[in-house]
Amino acid sequence: MHPHIGKTLIGGFVGTLVMTVMMYVTAPMMGLNMDIAAMLGGMLGIGWAGGMLMHFVNGTVIFPLIYAFALYSRLPGSSIARGTAWGVILWLIAQVMVMPMAGAGLFSAAMGGMMAAGGSLVGHVIYGALLGVIAGEAVATGVAAPSSSHA
Repeated sequence: MHPHIGKTLIGGFVGTLVMTVMMYVTAPMMGLNMDIAAMLGGMLGIGWAGGMLMHFVNGTVIFPLIYAFALYSRLPGSSIARGTAWGVILWLIAQVMVMPMAGAGLFSAAMGGMMAAGGSLVGHVIYGALLGVIAGEAVATGVAAPSSSHA
């Protein structure tokens, strides 16, 4: 069982959009530069626009499909709890693997430290919660079992 795929992809898009607005609007108000497009684009050698495209592909397609097919049935709780847990998992992966590879250090130490890591956590939690809420609960898939009634 997994959530409806269309709703899951929409949830990923909405979550990515909200997280991106927070990154480019809210973070600078806190004195943080959290330009994921520049970071991804630089790391992959594809420029800012390519980095933004990768950010949206990850958040809209790749991460929601992993959530729906690999994690949904393994995570506990309601759809919002499951999505939020996935958001926290993504944050941990970003802070322990991606940020150091991008030169920002472990838990964003070279990019604002605790303030940047905390802001990233808030963004990932909101992403995951939106993904979970919009994706909703699991739906039955496959062929219905044959009826066992006899005439």
